[in-house]
Amino acid sequence: MKNLSFLAIISLLAITLPLANASDPSPLQDFCVGVNTPADGVFVNGKFCKDPKLATVDDFFFPGLNQAGTPNPKTGSTVTAVNVNNLPGLNTLGISFARLDFAVNGQNPPHFHPRATEILYVAQGTLFVGFVTSNPENRLFTKTLNMGDVFVFPQGLIHFLVNVGKCPAVAFAGLSSQNPGVITIANTVFGSNPQIDASILATAFQLDPTIILDLQVKFKK
Repeated sequence: MKNLSFLAIISLLAITLPLANASDPSPLQDFCVGVNTPADGVFVNGKFCKDPKLATVDDFFFPGLNQAGTPNPKTGSTVTAVNVNNLPGLNTLGISFARLDFAVNGQNPPHFHPRATEILYVAQGTLFVGFVTSNPENRLFTKTLNMGDVFVFPQGLIHFLVNVGKCPAVAFAGLSSQNPGVITIANTVFGSNPQIDASILATAFQLDPTIILDLQVKFKK
């Protein structure tokens, strides 16, 4: 090794040692307030960007998360999302936020965020939460959370939240994407447009096709 140059040693280590590197793209300017049409923008980074000289303080402001949302009668929960679509100053910053309101026995059904890890803070009530690891283990992690507790859901893993307390619950979540996306399993599988062939889903879920057809009616948009 004495006769090897520094670059040769680094190259050798790169070949022999397992290396990993992961990060979000770095912004190339102070901010990039998102706009929806190229006519209003001069740069492109996630969305078209407003000319920085035309940015105002309201581009970085969203009011109203002190107000409770109205839970969906089917699930007993609602999510008020704050992302790049309603807070344009988030564009390129790699974060977003949400308020979650739960009626008694309400739940945020199994879902995942394809582009974000989620960190959850319980502000009121008691939530039973969990996530499942990927195949083949499909290991389930669950925890009962009370006011002041924090829990994290890794990116891309199916997770759920249920209000198991005796009063409405409120939580706030931060997500590591300006537009994390959400895929709710039942809505996606049984409510797709057009619908997935019932025989395919019957085999996939090991259910009678008539049950699949009934589910497709319930989740049809």
